[in-house]
Amino acid sequence: MIISIGSDHGGFDYKTKLIQDLEKEGYTLIDCGTDSKESCNYATFALKAALKVEHHEADLAILICSSGEGVSMAANKVKHVRCAILYNDEVAHLAKEHNDANAIAFGAKFMSYEDVLKRVRIFLNSKFEGGRHIERVKTFDEFKEK
Repeated sequence: MIISIGSDHGGFDYKTKLIQDLEKEGYTLIDCGTDSKESCNYATFALKAALKVEHHEADLAILICSSGEGVSMAANKVKHVRCAILYNDEVAHLAKEHNDANAIAFGAKFMSYEDVLKRVRIFLNSKFEGGRHIERVKTFDEFKEK
């Protein structure tokens, strides 16, 4: 699996650790920046990572800022990207199972690194259920096409 990953300065430390941990687990990571803790525009890096998913250069995007909100909002502007903030373990599972999310977001200021890594793993081990959820996912994908 190829994962694009992007953060602003608030998520830089978590991004760096996630790259190391997930590469050890056999995932391929595309680092979409930022490259330092210097203040920057979160949308730039969230959009860069989300576009990798839209263009089929990555299977998943992981996005991190201080709250998770800004990077999620930016990613959800990209066609064919469905970004969820994984604020607890159950949502980490349901975001994939029910919503077929292909981008996930975290707030480094409000989550421990251990919780972020655990929720990434939960998400990666979950499968989209399909069924009744297909029509729901199609509804918001079709809306973005308009």
